[in-house]
Amino acid sequence: MKTSILGIRKNRQIRLKQGEKVLLYMTIPSMLFVIVFSYVPILGWLYALFDYRIGMKLFQCEFKGLYYVKIALSDPDLLRVLRNTLVMSFMGLLTLPLASIFAIFLSQMKSRAYKKFVQSATTLPYFISWIIVFSIVFTFFAPDSGVINKILLDLKIISNPLDPIANGDIAWFFQTGLIIWKGLGYNAIIFFSAIAGIDQELYSAADVDGAGRYMKMWHVTVPGIIPTFVTLMLISIGFMLSNGFDQYYVFMNPLVQNKIEVLDYYVYRVGLMQNDVSVATALSMAKTVVSVVLLFSVNWVSKRVRGQSIL
Repeated sequence: MKTSILGIRKNRQIRLKQGEKVLLYMTIPSMLFVIVFSYVPILGWLYALFDYRIGMKLFQCEFKGLYYVKIALSDPDLLRVLRNTLVMSFMGLLTLPLASIFAIFLSQMKSRAYKKFVQSATTLPYFISWIIVFSIVFTFFAPDSGVINKILLDLKIISNPLDPIANGDIAWFFQTGLIIWKGLGYNAIIFFSAIAGIDQELYSAADVDGAGRYMKMWHVTVPGIIPTFVTLMLISIGFMLSNGFDQYYVFMNPLVQNKIEVLDYYVYRVGLMQNDVSVATALSMAKTVVSVVLLFSVNWVSKRVRGQSIL
């Protein structure tokens, strides 16, 4: 009897080890992807150390050491660009609480068909390119031919056409609104998964205690998704200097450049438009270092406050 039990346990251990090996092999493509696209490009930091010009071989250029790093960090435009980057990142963090609220209320919908329709309709904008988004915005808000401007002018609600694309006073709010519209449904998917993982016995216990729908949302659903919300928030804070390029590239114009020129667009402008690859590389290098420091800092804060790290 003991021999058969030991044999069963041994077979289980063998199967577990084989399963672990299979799972490990399955991670190899992802690991190769990360190495090729995240770590190999770090070799490009060498361009920040040379007086590089497009068309020349790197080691034919003059070695400058940290000269271009000092130039990049002393650029007077850098403070304005960092201001825009941080403001847009902070305002972009609004998508997380809105997405969590949206997911909570949508999960309470009784009609499954209506729930799927709303979820699909709100997730679809995430897969639309920013070029198409710009075309849609221009169609609605063009000063001369925009649909919304025509309606509001015909109804005499406004006397002058709206032009949010070229209005620097509302540029931050307008771009944040587009971020929320585009990413709300997609970000809510993560919270839907967190809500689905909540133990249903907690809802049953709340029913026994006489809790209504809103009481169950507040005392069961919200606490159940808080760990997911905190983790996503901390990760977003760690990547505050990387808030994208496509959106600001298509909406860029001289009237709003002072407000929406973020760090990623600034690197593009310096590197390709001004043909200063060395300075642009130094800026990217500094951005990466600061982002890594931010990420490990919020990880340390998470470990001290929550007793659990995110890395």
